[in-house]
Amino acid sequence: MINPQQKTKIIQKFSNHEKDTGSAEVQIALFTEEIERLTKHLKKHTKDNGSRTGLLKMVAKRRRLLEYLKKQNTKKYAKVVKNLGLKK
Repeated sequence: MINPQQKTKIIQKFSNHEKDTGSAEVQIALFTEEIERLTKHLKKHTKDNGSRTGLLKMVAKRRRLLEYLKKQNTKKYAKVVKNLGLKK
């Protein structure tokens, strides 16, 4: 899990307005942080299949959110991808 301070920092960086905590941009950023954390964990603990399953589900959900954002607003999509360093 991401600690509350990190989560607040990510939300502030990617939110559209002051009370925005659930927009696609924020969710994608939070999933990306969690995916990075789980990837590091799985490099150490290669046989942790429960975490691997959770990781694959998060990656799939992030991909769906990215597709949605790309359809809705390509400028925001490009900004999020650039800021998070996705799609090399």
